[in-house]
Amino acid sequence: MLFNSIDFAIFLPIVFLLYWFVAQNNLRLQNLLIVVVSYIFYGWWDYRFLSLIVFSTIIDYTVGVLLSKEKSITKRKVYLWISIVINLGFLGFFKYYNFFLDNFVTAFSFFGQSISGNSLKIILPVGISFYTFQTLSYSIDVYKNKLEPTKDFIAFSAFVCFFPQLVAGPIERATNLLPQFYKRRFFDKEQAIDGLHLFIWGLFKKIVIADSCAVYVNTIFENYENLNSLSLFLGAVYFAFQIYGDFSGYSDMAIGLSKFFGFNLMKNFNYPYFSRDIAEFWRRWHISLSTWFRDYLYIPLGGSKGNKLKQVRNVFVIFVVSGFWHGANWTYIIWGFLNALFFIPLLVINKNRKNIDIVASTSFFPNIYDFIKMLVTFLMVVLAWVIFRADSISTAIKYLTKIFQVNFDGGINYLSIERYSVENLLLIFVFIFIEWISRKESHPFFGKHILVKISFVLISLFLFGVYSQAKDFIYFQF
Repeated sequence: MLFNSIDFAIFLPIVFLLYWFVAQNNLRLQNLLIVVVSYIFYGWWDYRFLSLIVFSTIIDYTVGVLLSKEKSITKRKVYLWISIVINLGFLGFFKYYNFFLDNFVTAFSFFGQSISGNSLKIILPVGISFYTFQTLSYSIDVYKNKLEPTKDFIAFSAFVCFFPQLVAGPIERATNLLPQFYKRRFFDKEQAIDGLHLFIWGLFKKIVIADSCAVYVNTIFENYENLNSLSLFLGAVYFAFQIYGDFSGYSDMAIGLSKFFGFNLMKNFNYPYFSRDIAEFWRRWHISLSTWFRDYLYIPLGGSKGNKLKQVRNVFVIFVVSGFWHGANWTYIIWGFLNALFFIPLLVINKNRKNIDIVASTSFFPNIYDFIKMLVTFLMVVLAWVIFRADSISTAIKYLTKIFQVNFDGGINYLSIERYSVENLLLIFVFIFIEWISRKESHPFFGKHILVKISFVLISLFLFGVYSQAKDFIYFQF
């Protein structure tokens, strides 16, 4: 069930009314209702995969109970590894089985040995990468005594399958979200209005920005061999805004929906395209995943402790694993590796935490130095996105090679392909402007000129929403 669909437009009011008017006076009933509607929401795609969520829930709940009763360090480690192996085992099978099999066969062929392997027609369960990491955070935090294990199975089930963020995040920590299911919740009008504003902004990002850009991105990447370098560069820029509008739009809608029901989720994007270096970008992009890897992989590896060589190793591990998390394709791994290469120079010269404040915090315009740094960082991110978007490494190399051939013959080739091309360019500029003037706020419908911004967004949704075909969110495939 998509947030930007008629089905969800019917589903949400029903759930809202049941939650606040039928179950308001009973916390356990509220949590049970969340579990039921979340299973309906998820089962709308494919009910067969509900068993995976239920099984993962049972495993990690049981592991938590066992850890609460066990003092032996050895046995506690065994219980933790049961959770890790089962959760990552399911993730590995559904997401990476064919990838490893195909590369295994290819490796033997390279050495002159011919072997065969039977690929399976495996359907990737929606959101498995997200809820797997969410349940793992619970088991790891309980093991480390950072969280008291729960004895409320319904509350834990609601934490695992909470429908606003179930399929594409944010990846919530048990320490933040689970305790919210223990507390009685009361309807807060101001919180609900703020949630509505955030949901509308996310819907705008998805339908108006991401889906409009997708039209050009798909056309350009499918015909890149016949287009000049300027067209290909603009295609890469369009994809940068497509994936940002698509993914951050989903996160905004998820956070906004959560506010409808009295929950607060962590912020997942913080105006990342205004970053002045790649380290700042990764502190502002997909924050829930970046901090998950930081806390559960980077720091256990040693983090920033030790000599520079170990620090560099840890950074490479984090970025490559992050790329691998995104999908079973070498393009994602190389994308992660490239971002590590971008990051390493900052680490070596101890500049990776230089830009932690808001750009141009005391003025409207950035100084020329900050502007150049933002532009360079954005261009680095855009070029990396080409690899992320390409079907294969060879396609990415050819695409990037054609960009750097600097051929402007024929102007912007793609402008005659689709409708409302000029309007789309103007929309992106207005979108950047709205984000810029709102960069000090939690989201653009805070602060000044709220009515003007809301009016623009609603008009844009009406005008461009009619062309949207309720496309899936990009990160559903991860």
